[in-house]
Amino acid sequence: MKEIKPTDEQLSTLDSVASGATLKVKAYAGAGKTSQLRMIAERFSSKRGLYLSFNKDIATDARKKFPRNVTCKTVHSAAYGATEKALTARLNLPKEPPQHLASRRYGLGPVRVPTIIGKNIELSAFQVGRLVADGAARFCRSAQDKPELWHIPVDEMITEAAAEELRSTLLPFVVRHWDESTDPNGKTAITPDVYLKTWERSRPQIGADFILLDEAQDSDGLMLSVLRRQEHAQIIYVGDPYQQIYEWRGAVNAMEHIKARECTLTESFRFGHHFAALASRVLNLLGERIPLRGQSHIDSVFFEEPDPARMFDAILCRKNVTVIGNLANGLQAGHKVAIRANVEEILSFADGADRLMRGERTFSPASLALFETWRDVQEYAASYAGRDLLPLVQIIDREGTAYLRDMLSRASPEAEADYVVSTIHRAKGLEWNRVKVCGDFRFKTDDDGRTTLTDEEKRLLYVGLTRARNEMDVSELRNDLLKVFKDAAERQ
Repeated sequence: MKEIKPTDEQLSTLDSVASGATLKVKAYAGAGKTSQLRMIAERFSSKRGLYLSFNKDIATDARKKFPRNVTCKTVHSAAYGATEKALTARLNLPKEPPQHLASRRYGLGPVRVPTIIGKNIELSAFQVGRLVADGAARFCRSAQDKPELWHIPVDEMITEAAAEELRSTLLPFVVRHWDESTDPNGKTAITPDVYLKTWERSRPQIGADFILLDEAQDSDGLMLSVLRRQEHAQIIYVGDPYQQIYEWRGAVNAMEHIKARECTLTESFRFGHHFAALASRVLNLLGERIPLRGQSHIDSVFFEEPDPARMFDAILCRKNVTVIGNLANGLQAGHKVAIRANVEEILSFADGADRLMRGERTFSPASLALFETWRDVQEYAASYAGRDLLPLVQIIDREGTAYLRDMLSRASPEAEADYVVSTIHRAKGLEWNRVKVCGDFRFKTDDDGRTTLTDEEKRLLYVGLTRARNEMDVSELRNDLLKVFKDAAERQ
């Protein structure tokens, strides 16, 4: 393995690790966090180490890179190996449909609730059962000792008062569902989150002298709770708080919650100074005053004007519907296009639209489950609250659901494609030489007329703007970005 010369920041981090105290390492995009973790492991060659990640592929790759004194696992595999086999055996049992969970097990039937668009809708037994199951799942990813009201994810389309009443009604059944999920003699399948939560509640003592948590910004309350109890081991959290883009999965920004000495890796090895400067301006919008630094020997070039003939290795999109649009444009031009997006959700949306158009209710995807007719979907999509659905609804109204299915079926495998079109969520952790970042971010105009972004959108933008090595097209973003930077400067 080629020896890597540590940077001053990496050497400083190694010195801090030598103290034996808990440490968090804030590593910006492309700043060599994997190399840093390996240096730490090699420094502790006489100690037992455990490397934890949330992704199986990352853990598998880590096994090839880390020294023998470090065991590399996913968080779930660590929990699985320490859980009673009778309980994990329930992973292979038949799944219980949500409507059976609600009606047969708990005697819950359909419920009518008011919505923010002024219509009352019926939550079917399927939807009620899914609320119970989802409430238990969210509890499993939290640090709480028992399910609470906020664990039950009621759709924002339902009025706030009705949502509170619904949560209060369903909470006892969420508690009951959790209790039944932990019974080794149960007759239905459990999810992996159940044995993960069971492991956390057992207050495990992990057999390691030091623990490395990778991508720590994506941790949830449960994992933070487990690691806080490992008082016998040195815990080293490594991550980028500005790449925390999974809040909807129950992740919390661990880098903010962890109280420990902080080290920083601000030098990116991925791109040159120009790309680093733009990313730093986005970091500044998030309140970060330490800039990201690039490499002087890497030429990184922006394209600020559109050119239809320009080719890329990757086109990055904020939304699934923008992926579909770029896929369609590429196929029409005769390109071989791969996609990285939630294809299953898009196909499910097409299937759900067909059912609603036939006058039937649909239970999936969740974004359509509360509507009784396609007309209701169209009206909601035309409102501010439903604006994210509008582009996909318009495509279906204009081209039909068969068009969506046809587009997706014609996508190429990545190895055979001319380029990939990806959502930013699916692009995280990846890099390409030539990248176009699309302009479909949720820019908004405040009451004072100034253009801004939510913190979530700023983090997604930061991830998108740090994927390219050499060339980046920001032509679709340029004007909105300039407005955001200008208006933010006037506020200061």
